[in-house]
Amino acid sequence: MSDVSTGYTESDKERLVPEPAKTANRTSFARDRARIVHSSALRRLGAKTQILGAGSGDFVRTRLTHSLEVAQVGRELGKALGCDPDVVDAACLAHDLGHPPFGHNGERALDEAIRHAGGFEGNAQTLRVLTRLEPKTIHPVTGESIGLNLTRAVLDATVKYPWGEQELRLDAHGRPIRKFNVYEDDRPVYDWLRGNAPERQPSFEAQVMDLADDISYSVHDVEDSVVHNGVSLSVMRDPGVAREVAARAREWYGWEDEQSLLDALDRLRASGWWADEYDGSRRALAALKDMTSQLIGRMCDATIAATRAAHGDGPLTRYNARLVLPSQTHAEIVLLKGIAVHFLMAPREASPSYAKQRRVLKQLVSALADRGPEAFEPQFGADYSAASDDAGRLRAAVDQVASLTDKSAYDWHHRFVVSPRRSRGER
Repeated sequence: MSDVSTGYTESDKERLVPEPAKTANRTSFARDRARIVHSSALRRLGAKTQILGAGSGDFVRTRLTHSLEVAQVGRELGKALGCDPDVVDAACLAHDLGHPPFGHNGERALDEAIRHAGGFEGNAQTLRVLTRLEPKTIHPVTGESIGLNLTRAVLDATVKYPWGEQELRLDAHGRPIRKFNVYEDDRPVYDWLRGNAPERQPSFEAQVMDLADDISYSVHDVEDSVVHNGVSLSVMRDPGVAREVAARAREWYGWEDEQSLLDALDRLRASGWWADEYDGSRRALAALKDMTSQLIGRMCDATIAATRAAHGDGPLTRYNARLVLPSQTHAEIVLLKGIAVHFLMAPREASPSYAKQRRVLKQLVSALADRGPEAFEPQFGADYSAASDDAGRLRAAVDQVASLTDKSAYDWHHRFVVSPRRSRGER
């Protein structure tokens, strides 16, 4: 089997530390995908929150099932556009490896805990996991962990936001948008994997991965919201509810035009497969599942057609093309996100349990940073001991906490925060 697919160069399959090919039956990119599949970081996603907390129900998705769904969508989308399917598949499987316990709520908490020392961002943490924290390869000269030692093309395909915290963009109100893909102490490997890439431009494969993520969670979060809350989408017939959903979408995702979202709702409701009614029966569940399939196919087909119209036939890889997302398809994605926000995500913001999650993570980071390496798992304890300053030790504590599952975070908090307080007679 050829080691370099059409549209890829020898540079694309380079690794930070060169390795001999182990078998003629797999490409370098297929080996990368296998490394991610077998990683401990991927396994942990099975007990981490997606939209609903892990363990909140047998139906709802976890970060792992979400990642598997993103990989399926991304692989087929990338294949249709001429990408190497394993590059996109690997990036999709890896895209959430850096997410901490409790989903984006946990991400916010850890960012607050270390904001003064570089902040926390799930995408930057993913790169850190892949190139440092996940144990697989040790540098033969420095003796340091280099993570999974993936190829340049696959690593770059995970980079959705090719800039660091110091280069953040501002929103319409002049506030920094806290999305970035590299911490400053990971800059050397980031500079290597980006090579001569155009400034601030994600690779084509990263764009495909990002869209597969958007499509998957916009569609599946609605499905989870309907099943978990038992809310029929027929409520969207009410013009007042439709405008409230549009307002949520505009608030959360910065969408400017309300009417385009209402038009998107009308288009979807006019289809023959929009699942208006839901009563929990097998018939209703089947209709809901058919709707998710139809939505994914609709969005992928529209994007493939628009991208091919712009770039023609042949492989679209790395930096020779940009993904074209039709404006109507984009509006439909944002509208679906708005439905999930309105019925599930926004109401939980005021939940005491939601505030408790952030408090647990911040208190745990502080407790670990104060206790020292004996409180850590050995590999993170070694990072703590090797740190040259308080910022480095705090980063090690954040790395440790980010690696935990939802349940483990509560268990560790009880062990290192609650129990010591009780032993001191504190309340």
